[in-house]
Amino acid sequence: MLRSLYAGISGLRSHQTMLDVTGNNIANVNTIGFKAGSVQFQDTLSQIVQNSRAAQDGAGGTNPAQVGLGVQVAGIRTNFTAGSPQATGVPTDLMIAGDGFFVVRNGAENLYTRNGAFSFDAAGRMVTSDGSLVQGWTAVDGQIAAGGPTSDISLPIAATAPAQATSAASVKGNLPSDAAVGESLVRDITVYDAVGTASQLALTFTRTTAGWDVTDGTTTTALAFTDGKLPGAASLVSGGITVDLSAVTGFADLRTIAIGEQNGRAPGSLVSYTISGDGSLIGAFSNGASQVLAQVALASFDNPEGLEKAGASQYRAGANSGEAAVGAAGADGMGSLVSGALEMSNVDLSQEFTNLIVAQRGFQANARIITTSDEVLQELTNLKR
Repeated sequence: MLRSLYAGISGLRSHQTMLDVTGNNIANVNTIGFKAGSVQFQDTLSQIVQNSRAAQDGAGGTNPAQVGLGVQVAGIRTNFTAGSPQATGVPTDLMIAGDGFFVVRNGAENLYTRNGAFSFDAAGRMVTSDGSLVQGWTAVDGQIAAGGPTSDISLPIAATAPAQATSAASVKGNLPSDAAVGESLVRDITVYDAVGTASQLALTFTRTTAGWDVTDGTTTTALAFTDGKLPGAASLVSGGITVDLSAVTGFADLRTIAIGEQNGRAPGSLVSYTISGDGSLIGAFSNGASQVLAQVALASFDNPEGLEKAGASQYRAGANSGEAAVGAAGADGMGSLVSGALEMSNVDLSQEFTNLIVAQRGFQANARIITTSDEVLQELTNLKR
């Protein structure tokens, strides 16, 4: 009699836990990076009424007779399937397309999250909504030290792209083959020294009886065209700068000779940044240079379901999760990053409302077991009046 009473109580307790988990899932239907939980039940110990017996000569075997003692919660699993993406347009909002977790530091502890709603604080550090510091690697001269220890990611507002001395330049376009002998065309190239000081390199093209001569005032190179094209490579070296003339043509009428490109630049300041699919924070500078400033780190686990929830959509490594394997996005089985988007909750409302009905009916049925057992006990007490 009392067995059914306590079995009903265990059912109430277990279905109350199911209601709690389902209610928490529904409450977090719009929580960024939230992963839904689900309850698993198992029966408790069973009381043996009759033991089993093996077959013997002249008698068959018998099966055991056992009465269950109720139900209990076997575990609460976390569903780590990806949630739907939501575009935000904010460059620091990151979504992991695939497996992995962001690594954040809260005090002296590293935690892990799928919530990529990041921003920069007043010190230029990349932080989560609750102030945890996003971890990754800081670049040195635009290079990331692969496999090194992670540290706080920061945006160096005062970063500069160093100047680069011009070592090569090019000229393109056409020199008219029908120009009068002695006609000159002057083109200037802006070049830079090692500290970024700009100067002008003047190239003078002069028509000769054999073709065209190009000079910087010190060095001269003759250009002889065959059917409007140079028969081979041609260049002019001026003050350590090699000017490539191979693309120059010599057809009639066109005076389109112009400066192509040069590889020097002045120093530049940081003007904007982007985050690439591998988590690289790439700075764009006022001199047109771009350089990797840092890289966001990701972590993976052998058993993500073994992680322990730490609040704020964050997790900590548990005894059964395995150690965190830290690496770059897109490598070692980790997903790539999508900038300007967030991963929403993976809660399925239709499934959760169904679970809510199941938990409610299960609770009601177990409550009925208790009332029925109570009525039977009442009948027993009424036998003696």
